[in-house]
Amino acid sequence: MKKIFISVLSGAIFYLNVHAQKSAITLQNTIPVTANDTKASIIAKAVHVVPTANQLAALKNEFIAFIHFGPNTFTRMEWGNGKEDPKIFDLKELHTDQWCQSMKSAGMKMVILTAKHHDGFVLWQSRYTSHGIMSTGFQHGKGDIVKALSASCKKYGLKLGIYLSPADLFQIESPSGLYGNLSEVNKRTIPRMVAGRPFANKTKFEFEVDDYNEYFLNQLFELLTEYGPIDEVWFDGAHPKTKGGQKYNYAAWKKLIHTLAPKAVIFGKEDIRWCGNEAGRTRNTEWNIIPYPENPNTATDFPDLTEESLGTRNELYKGKYLHYQQAETNTSIREGWFYRDDERQKVRSTDDVFDIYERAVGGNSTFLLNIPPNREGKFSPEDVKVLTEVGKRIQETYGKNLFAAAKGPKQILDKNLNTYLLLTKPENSIEIATGSPVTINRIVIQEAIATHSERVEEHILEAWLENKWQKIAAATNIGYKRILRFPEVTASRFRLKVLSSRATPAIATIEGHYYRSKPPQLQFDRDLNGLVTISPKKHEFGWNPHGQDATGNLSTGTQIYYTTNGTAPSSASKKYTAPILVLNAELKAIAIANHDKGSVAKETFGLLQKNWKLLTAGSESNKGTMAFDANKETYWQAEFNDDAHPMAIDLGAVHKLTAFIYTPPKAFFDGMIEKGIIQISKDGKNWEDIESFEFGNLINDPTARTHYFKNEISTRYVKLKPIAIAGNKKSTAIAELDFLEK
Repeated sequence: MKKIFISVLSGAIFYLNVHAQKSAITLQNTIPVTANDTKASIIAKAVHVVPTANQLAALKNEFIAFIHFGPNTFTRMEWGNGKEDPKIFDLKELHTDQWCQSMKSAGMKMVILTAKHHDGFVLWQSRYTSHGIMSTGFQHGKGDIVKALSASCKKYGLKLGIYLSPADLFQIESPSGLYGNLSEVNKRTIPRMVAGRPFANKTKFEFEVDDYNEYFLNQLFELLTEYGPIDEVWFDGAHPKTKGGQKYNYAAWKKLIHTLAPKAVIFGKEDIRWCGNEAGRTRNTEWNIIPYPENPNTATDFPDLTEESLGTRNELYKGKYLHYQQAETNTSIREGWFYRDDERQKVRSTDDVFDIYERAVGGNSTFLLNIPPNREGKFSPEDVKVLTEVGKRIQETYGKNLFAAAKGPKQILDKNLNTYLLLTKPENSIEIATGSPVTINRIVIQEAIATHSERVEEHILEAWLENKWQKIAAATNIGYKRILRFPEVTASRFRLKVLSSRATPAIATIEGHYYRSKPPQLQFDRDLNGLVTISPKKHEFGWNPHGQDATGNLSTGTQIYYTTNGTAPSSASKKYTAPILVLNAELKAIAIANHDKGSVAKETFGLLQKNWKLLTAGSESNKGTMAFDANKETYWQAEFNDDAHPMAIDLGAVHKLTAFIYTPPKAFFDGMIEKGIIQISKDGKNWEDIESFEFGNLINDPTARTHYFKNEISTRYVKLKPIAIAGNKKSTAIAELDFLEK
């Protein structure tokens, strides 16, 4: 009995101590962890780490734009070398109103411009360099892109951010360059006065810095004082080349920014962090309270945080400081950061961008999408189309809250982040009743992070269906915003249940929405056994793939129907549920979602390739089977000349051929067979010409081409002999060969 009493007393004392410690903790952006902290006290501190007012404002931006523009736009390079003649930036027109109008139509709230990229070329009329727009023919050297964009932002109600690259290849490569010139560190006045170019802002700074840091601070001063309010300053950690052990005086940069742009957040430093990739990939659980080994408020080094998990309990226990630092999920609408061309530089699909939007904004981060202007100073038409379509989808989906007239706690239905409901045990749940049934497939949940930090660790959404609660969605944390996506459900009662949390959950908003699924385009993939998989078409975007399936994420509730007898598919046709065997037939399929029909996909499939054997295939004969491996992503390629051996195949048995299909490789444009001859053999050794073929416009349209024979050909051995390559190239390549039989 005595032992039980002591145990109960000890537990009570521990509870009171922890409770007292919790009540003594004040809300802060950064809280130190001491050697005496227990795991419980560390978590108690974590739930008192909150965003600053600037960070919260940045989170509310949600969807923002990046613009990469400069010499690389004209050289078609991703990174310049700093040695470019400024006149290579041969800009004739500038349409910043068009930029802003397009970004506004997408629902974006801010744009960040690369005022100076790694090449050191500046897009404004800087007093401190001639390596920039002042040395080009644009507006007779008087042009200022930062100024033009600032004016357009004011016109369209967008915030403005600035990317100023710490790396500067011009200052490295130039004989008089300041980067790494081993100059002395001494007291400098910022800004340095330049005759005839006074500043309206009379603020002065005294810093102990070297030549390059002075140069950088002077340019920061220009950008932060002469172009209106700046809401974000963007630093990256790229170092294409270094020199002289150059160090950056971030403490000085930070003081200048906080003084001149008090509402600005700083990316790459203590305010906002990189998501860890440039592909638009998001973490399933994105905590913004993360551990630091040193005080982030005084640190100068902020390494990229690329791990899959950053802020779990176990990670918090290892930190010396707990700090609020939100993520930006950044990627480009085009393959690459800079514009190259409108023909081969692929653009992300509307599905892809909208999917990233929902995962990023709905995953406790900000979505930063790059749109590079073209050489006419405009966003290209395809980019504008995608932005417009994405904005329309966002408005159609999230512009109407289906819980607006629902019954439930007022604090969570008023769309006000400043009001909230504390969930108490044992239920830890919120019920919402809509009166009449509503159909939803999206739920938006927000925590009261400004006053209660991030607390929820696991939650589920339930609907009252068939007289019982049924789970329809589940996720881990919530934070600023969590978007739950699930197959559509119709009900009049919904319940949010928090299964695990770090402290009493404080839920600020819950909204119900409906995304009208669009019937996707379809694609066919046949394997060597003749089995065809029908699936939503994956958009071809080769640059930094993010590994997420946009079509799969967005196409829930879609049904696929198909035919193989030449008739048009409909909802009365066979329903696709698993791969189907297709031999010597035309497959047609259609996707239907919400009674909307997609476009009909069709493709003719010929002989089974499984039993084919390679006879000869030129200099790369060991790779020749890639021409008939049922994989359009692989290809056979060999040198093309008068002596080159053609592709010869043993079909395994005699077939009555009516046509052949040639699929050029999509990843190799220099080997497309424009003209050729088909030969056949009775023994695989002695060959005779049957007929010639010709395919046009392959370079601009590298799709599968079919050549129908004038007469039926009965053979086991067939040879394709190229005689002309598109563009007069010196290679020949085949992604897939297929033969059709009567």
